[in-house]
This record gives sequence, structure tokens and C-alpha cells, in this order.
Amino acid sequence: MAKDDLEQSFSTLKQTLPLLLKHKVPAVPVNYALWYTYVSNQHPQLNEALDSATEKGAPLSAVKAQDLYQQYVASHEDLDAVKLRQSVEAMLIELNQSMKDTQSDAQQYKATMDKCLDDLNRVEQEGWSLEEVMGLVRNMVADAQSIRASTLSFNNSINNAEQEIKRLREQLKESQKAALYDALTNLANRRYFDSELSSKIGMEKLALLLIDIDHFKVINDTHGHQTGDAVLKAVASKLSQACRDEAQVFRYGGEEFAVLVAGGDLAFGIRLAEQLRKQVEKISVKNRRTGDVLDGISVSIGVAEKSTKDAKDSIIERADQHLYQAKKLGRNRVLPMHP
Repeated sequence: MAKDDLEQSFSTLKQTLPLLLKHKVPAVPVNYALWYTYVSNQHPQLNEALDSATEKGAPLSAVKAQDLYQQYVASHEDLDAVKLRQSVEAMLIELNQSMKDTQSDAQQYKATMDKCLDDLNRVEQEGWSLEEVMGLVRNMVADAQSIRASTLSFNNSINNAEQEIKRLREQLKESQKAALYDALTNLANRRYFDSELSSKIGMEKLALLLIDIDHFKVINDTHGHQTGDAVLKAVASKLSQACRDEAQVFRYGGEEFAVLVAGGDLAFGIRLAEQLRKQVEKISVKNRRTGDVLDGISVSIGVAEKSTKDAKDSIIERADQHLYQAKKLGRNRVLPMHP
């Protein structure tokens, strides 16, 4: 290393350590590399992201630091591995849902064939006497029984394939413990949310929104899991578009989402929730199997702000109680309605 390079690295180091102390982040390799890159100004976008993440005195969570590291500092090989895991998980999710839809169709077909068999047997039992007709009926019964046997075999094949997919997903889940984003919606995941909430619960102002898609089980049962996944993606996209920088959107789990607003109070959270609710109402999703357009999608939202005595679990519980009441009172609404 040239003398000038060595002196520059020492100069950057001297500026990096005070920043770690200022923002109260441990000097682990990821944090050191992140703030060293910040001081060296190698990536202006990283500097903007770090400034935004720490404005208003907001602490930088370990997962947020890891996310920024992956975006701006990590090697291409590391990023390719992350993207590969996300792609595989997304593929398995879609394949698994397709299997469920296909299995449902096959079971319905089996039920239809059973009814046909009963009807044809009844024709014979009612004493139709023409030999030609009876011969035709017997042939139809034999064909139907053959198709029924094939359907049962197909169902067994689907069950076996579904078990294999389940096994693969469990294996992938183990390797995804360090993942930061949900593969289906591309939103920050529950692990990311827990880390961010833990780091920000000490702030003077903090608002939390818990969002649940109304009647999501009915959507899945009526239109199929692929349409259900499309609804999740569409809602995630609307929420992301409608939230500004200080509001972070997360896939909380299932059909639930969370929005964390650093520096926001209850009034701000309620206004934001109403904006999000109205944006979701504009969503329409096309069923790829039938061509039908699904609209009338809505969400219920519970809002809470941090109190002086709040811990992480208590603010979640309060937002969840408001969400429960919103659904109980008819859904497609925000509670509380005012601060």
C-alpha cells in the first residue's frame, strides 16, 4: 500500500469511529464497513440512506445496517447469493399454491364423476330394457370408473409433490434465517420489523400501523391461491408507493402488514392509515385462470403511538386491539378514528 493510501485510510478510520459512538452502533465488521464507506463518500446514495435512517435521532437497527451493507457495500457474489435464495423461495411459493389449486380442481372433478356414476347406476336400476342402451350405459360406467381411478392416482401424485415442496421450503427456511425481505412481496420481513421496532422504541415519538386484508380467506377459497398471492403483491405495492421515507412498510405475516413511523404521533398515524386504506380500495386484480377481475379489496387498520412506558410488545398489542375492533365493527376502517 502506498504511503498516501495508508495515510488516507488512517484519516478515514479516525472519522469512522466517532460516528459509531455517536449513533451508538457496535464496531462489528458490518457496521465498521458501512460507516467507513460513508466517511470515504464512495457511494453518495449510501450516505443519503444513512442520513435518512438516522435523522431525528432515530437509532440504526442491526438489520437496517445489514440491509444497507447488502445494498451498497457487499460484493456482487454475496448479492447474487441473496437474490438466488429469494428467487428460489418465490418459485416454491408459487409452485406450492399452484399445486393446491390443482388439487382442489381434481377433488371437485372426482366428486362430479362420483355423481355421474350414481346417476348411470340409477338408470340401470330403474329398469331400462333396451339391450343397446344398456350396453352403452355399461360402457360409460366402465369409462367413468377408469377416469375416477386416474383422478385418484393424480391426487396421490399431487399430494406427494406437495410434501416434497413442503420439505424443500423447510430447508430453504433454515438457510433464509438471515434474510431481510419477504420473497413474495419484496417488502422488509418480520425479522426486519422486530429489529427496527426494538431499536426505535426508545424514541420520543413513534407510531405503528397494523394492516389486515379483509376477507382474505374468502379470496383464496373463491379465486385460488395464485389470485390471493396477486392481491398480497398489489396491496404491498400500494402501501409502499403511498408511504414516505419516514414510514417503513413490512410484511408482518400472512395477510398482515405493518407500517412503522419514526417521529410520528397518533394523529399522523391515523391520517396516514386513512390514505393507505383509500389507496387499497383502488386495487383490482385479474384472476389468471378465469379472466375474472377482482376488485372491492379493502383493509382494516389499527393504529397506536408510543407511550412513555411502552415496550415493544405493548405498542404492538395496542395496535392489534384497534385492528381487531376495526374488523369487528365491519372492516374497511381505521381505528381509532381520531387521537
